[in-house]
Amino acid sequence: MIRDAIYKEIETIAPSGVRFTLERPERSEFGDYSTNVALGAAEKESNPPAGGPRELADAYVAKLRAAKIKGVGTIEVAGAGFINFYLQDSVFVENLARILKEKDAYGRNASHAGEKIIIEYTDSNPFKEFHIGHLMSNAVGEAVARLFEAAGAEVKRANYQGDIGLHVAEAIYAMERRKISMAGLRLWGSAQERMRFLGAAYAYGNQQYEKDPEAKAAIERINKELYEKKNPADRIHSHYRIGRQWSLDHFDALYERLGTAFDFYFFESETAAPGKKIVEEGLAKGIFERSEGAVIFRGENHGLHTRVFLNSEGLPIYEAKELGLAQMKQEKFPYDHSITVTGNEIIDYFRVVLKAMEMLWGREFTQKIRHIPHGMLRLPEGKMSSRTGSIITADALLADIAAALKEKVHAKIADAVAVGAVKYSILRQAIGRDIMFDFDKSLSFEGDSGPYLQYAHVRAHSVVAKAHGFGVRSGVDRADAIGELEKVLFAFPDVVERAQKEFSPHHVCTYLIELARAFNRYYAEERIADAGEQAAYRTALASATGIVLKNGLHLLGIAAPERM
Repeated sequence: MIRDAIYKEIETIAPSGVRFTLERPERSEFGDYSTNVALGAAEKESNPPAGGPRELADAYVAKLRAAKIKGVGTIEVAGAGFINFYLQDSVFVENLARILKEKDAYGRNASHAGEKIIIEYTDSNPFKEFHIGHLMSNAVGEAVARLFEAAGAEVKRANYQGDIGLHVAEAIYAMERRKISMAGLRLWGSAQERMRFLGAAYAYGNQQYEKDPEAKAAIERINKELYEKKNPADRIHSHYRIGRQWSLDHFDALYERLGTAFDFYFFESETAAPGKKIVEEGLAKGIFERSEGAVIFRGENHGLHTRVFLNSEGLPIYEAKELGLAQMKQEKFPYDHSITVTGNEIIDYFRVVLKAMEMLWGREFTQKIRHIPHGMLRLPEGKMSSRTGSIITADALLADIAAALKEKVHAKIADAVAVGAVKYSILRQAIGRDIMFDFDKSLSFEGDSGPYLQYAHVRAHSVVAKAHGFGVRSGVDRADAIGELEKVLFAFPDVVERAQKEFSPHHVCTYLIELARAFNRYYAEERIADAGEQAAYRTALASATGIVLKNGLHLLGIAAPERM
């Protein structure tokens, strides 16, 4: 790649230890690439030149010009000492031909070739409804998974689901006492009705647990019985099996809508026993300690906070199960990297668990693990809570969006556009921030939105189809003067690589909006299919735009329809 060649030449002239960047400027008049190497070098100089960074930049430019880097045309000094590189027009024409040849492979690289990466995300819990927070985790996790697949890694998707624990016991307690007929739901209830029943049961059970001592004791007995599995044929276990299966069936349907296919499903009911064993072994080694009947990890000794791993009844809770999960992941798929995507409310929890893992298995183990915390997805209605029953489900949000789109798009693709609107709204900004979902902006066909990108892809596809109808085929032999669109198309591989390095899908979102706007301006200003001798080249440009839009949307987990 030209960028790599420029970077290597800069390294040969930069003093040792100088840190610098080589980036694509926001404004095209500042070149196709720009570096701040002279500014960094001037700071390191004990006797800086009288002319400062600009004088150094002039000296560096002379050396860079002498190197005659292939594909680089003009090299200039700008501002306080930035060095700007302008590529030859032939580079952009060759890249256009490359896009048409590589198609779906354009933008991929081999930066993680041969690596094994397991990515855990979504983590929906049976007996609770799939809410918009799960949409957040799913969108981020799926995009990160696709970015690393595009880097040549072998990626496995994992979903860790809480199918046992106090929340399950609370739901089953309520199922025993609610007036809603489970038999009727089993016969004719829809998936959404079943999940609403389970969600309401959990909310009721949690409320009773908090305020009624008798209910609390009953729920704790149910919880213990579910862990011990002593009477698998009794009514409690029957309710458990029914509720669990209802949940998993509904989740699978949602995953398909969202474009996610998991390779591994892990369950807390499976991680509980190995997690408890790991804690007991760590207790014997002095890593954990007993406190008021429970087993804890004394996080204060490591600048963290103390957390319980086994409760006073000897049952493993989330922390212990997390240890069992880590062990099971390694056994199922011996990975080079393990990534976990969750809400940022468990950042401190995860730090404690990672420190416990380090004490148990060493730094070599924990260095392979990365936690990606994301913010919350909120609606104007306010904060949601599954404990009180006031939640916004993924089904409800997607249905509302699809309804709002019914007059704008064909009914057959309304769901794909709705999913794209939500995913883009989540991914368009840095992962750690909270997001307020704005219906008007998110569904706009004229702004910074998923539907706007999908419509740009439809337009590009339509232009090419029209040209083919006129007998025009794509070709780059007779190129136009190089403009903005060719340069934006050229930048895609660099943007993908940056998104991969920084675990940041929002770079792809920003780029796609820039590309869509550049293409729409081109479409408004130039004739394409009926442009005479230039028709083949301009059709090639439209075709390449469609390819890159589709490839970028794929990285975000968003469909690229051909008609809307």
